[in-house]
Amino acid sequence: MIDLRSDTLTRPTEAMRAAMARAEVGDDVYGEDPTVRALEERVAGLFGHEAALFTPTGSMANVLAVRTLVSPGQEVLCESAAHIARAELGAHGAYSGVTMRTWHHPRGQVDLPLIETLFAPDLGPFFVPTAAISVENTHNFAGGAVLPLADLQAVRDFAHGHGAAVHLDGARIWNAHVATGVPLAEYGAVADVLAVCLSKGLGAPVGSLVVGSSAAIAETRVWRKRMGGGMRQTGILAAAGLHALDHHVERLAEDHAHARLLADAVGVDPASVDTNIVVFGHADAPAYVARAREAGVLVSAVGPRTVRLVTHLDVTKADAERAAEILSAL
Repeated sequence: MIDLRSDTLTRPTEAMRAAMARAEVGDDVYGEDPTVRALEERVAGLFGHEAALFTPTGSMANVLAVRTLVSPGQEVLCESAAHIARAELGAHGAYSGVTMRTWHHPRGQVDLPLIETLFAPDLGPFFVPTAAISVENTHNFAGGAVLPLADLQAVRDFAHGHGAAVHLDGARIWNAHVATGVPLAEYGAVADVLAVCLSKGLGAPVGSLVVGSSAAIAETRVWRKRMGGGMRQTGILAAAGLHALDHHVERLAEDHAHARLLADAVGVDPASVDTNIVVFGHADAPAYVARAREAGVLVSAVGPRTVRLVTHLDVTKADAERAAEILSAL
């Protein structure tokens, strides 16, 4: 089987497993795991922020990041297909008491005039105030679309000018960085708090980080424990993240090239594919998924009429070429 369902399916390489096996560890709940501390300091520095906190999942990282900016009863604005709105099972409302309103863009992009219309200032005990604006880069359900830096900077300037904050869901920010050449620190500068993931394109088995100010991360550390995310000898996992940062960032360009090859096979303009995700319409997505499986390719239905393909570390060029032949025939 050639598995194109998600880049979360990547398995640790032998070199990554070796790095994990020799990791120096301590008790991270006590803040005493040196490998975790090294990872947190490195990622915070890459994005130009003061601190970072390792979490077991990207969804937890997003929930923790948003709750540092949005109090119970306040709202965050985001795009209608954003991961925080569609794929985290309502966790922001269930755990943090946060409400959401959304704007829609077919490519998951910023629509600043609409955001300005949606934005609700604090008018006292009558209406829900907007405390933050969330952006997702790259945008998963918009086919891995990259959000232009200038648009992100415009959102930041608007939010800060109106007393609100910016959350960046950067689960695949590494892909945006490789696709555009924009330094990670410039992406970090558009957000008050961001979440980044190690277990997608970078190939680590587990882990995301919340990145922000020292005060925000100190608060987040308490809430991580409160939510059951305090972990002990986590350096074994953090070592995988450090290895990924050393060896798996620049190679993301290969995944992007493979995605464009697949796009052409399924009738999507390759020029419209920014990174490693291809999303296309089909009259019966579940039936297409079943036929692809029978032919030896695993893909995902992300809606009744929408199919998603994702390239990653475990998909070679030969795999992509073979998958393209099969999907083209379908």
